[in-house]
Amino acid sequence: MSSVLPAVNSSPSTLPRGAVPGDLANTNAADSQDRFLKLLVTQMRNQDPLNPMDNAQVTTQLAQISTVNGIDKLNTSLNGMADAMAASSSLQNASLIGRSVVIPGNLARFDGTTPVQVGVELAGATDRVNVAIVDASGNPVRQMTFGALPQGTSTFDWDGRNDAGDRVAAGDYLLKVDAADKGKVISAATLVSGRVDSISVEGANSRLNLRGLGTVEVAQVRRID
Repeated sequence: MSSVLPAVNSSPSTLPRGAVPGDLANTNAADSQDRFLKLLVTQMRNQDPLNPMDNAQVTTQLAQISTVNGIDKLNTSLNGMADAMAASSSLQNASLIGRSVVIPGNLARFDGTTPVQVGVELAGATDRVNVAIVDASGNPVRQMTFGALPQGTSTFDWDGRNDAGDRVAAGDYLLKVDAADKGKVISAATLVSGRVDSISVEGANSRLNLRGLGTVEVAQVRRID
């Protein structure tokens, strides 16, 4: 009985001169299928009539080339879907430009007039939360105490005044927080608010450029105002 064609190699072939790298998957699939069919036709023409090729094995070979071609098409489709999702995400994130977002951080930037939105992120419900605001030298400026707060994110405004009720100078201030529930320490982090000036797109990822606060990942946003 005549031998059957060897298994089709699904590894990438060399691109023809002038081919576009983005067409790699389609080129590989077409080349593999074309080579296989040419070899199959040649072998069938030259087979021994008294010892023909095994139909079952030929069918298996045809199924294999279909599988290879299908995988290449699937990869191309998945890549296309990923690109489309990235583009859609970038368009959605662009709607954040000009809006304020709440993110993890401890830098409260006071302009001398406008109240500053700050907040806390709590790992559990509490019956006491202390938020301290200090200046760049570490000197206490304002101490705020809250009663029961739920797990999650809570925000509030600092009016830019110290404990004596006097308005402080414009500048950068730092936030500190400690929280407890029935005497048990609850993990807590401070939050700050920033205005989105622009969006930076890096491949499939988008980053928000916040006024005075630098760049953050979209995943860091806790709230949008």
